[in-house]
Amino acid sequence: MYEIKVADEFSGAHNLRNYKGKCEALHGHNWKVEILLYGNTLDRQGMVMDFKELKDKVKNILSDLDHKYLNNLNYFKKKNPTSENIARFIHDRLAKVIKKKIRVSVWETTSSCASFYTR
Repeated sequence: MYEIKVADEFSGAHNLRNYKGKCEALHGHNWKVEILLYGNTLDRQGMVMDFKELKDKVKNILSDLDHKYLNNLNYFKKKNPTSENIARFIHDRLAKVIKKKIRVSVWETTSSCASFYTR
């Protein structure tokens, strides 16, 4: 199995609904996002996917989150803007344009992250 990974980041604000604690109040993060693509085969150039092409697709998705109040985005009006749901949002958007196995990890802090992937 081959794997490639790219990382990027975005800044945004959110507050968690139905949560008792500090995170129910409006606050922000500088989220780090890691994208892992994997597969059993390589393309004609010997790559799972070109890094630049993957980075461009990720940057396009993250631009919809960057410097936004996530709770106001349509996707997060019904889903709580947790790191888990942010990972799922990014995964689902990326899966529409890349037909590979994808794992998305979203780091809320340097010591806390959530991931979403399909098998």
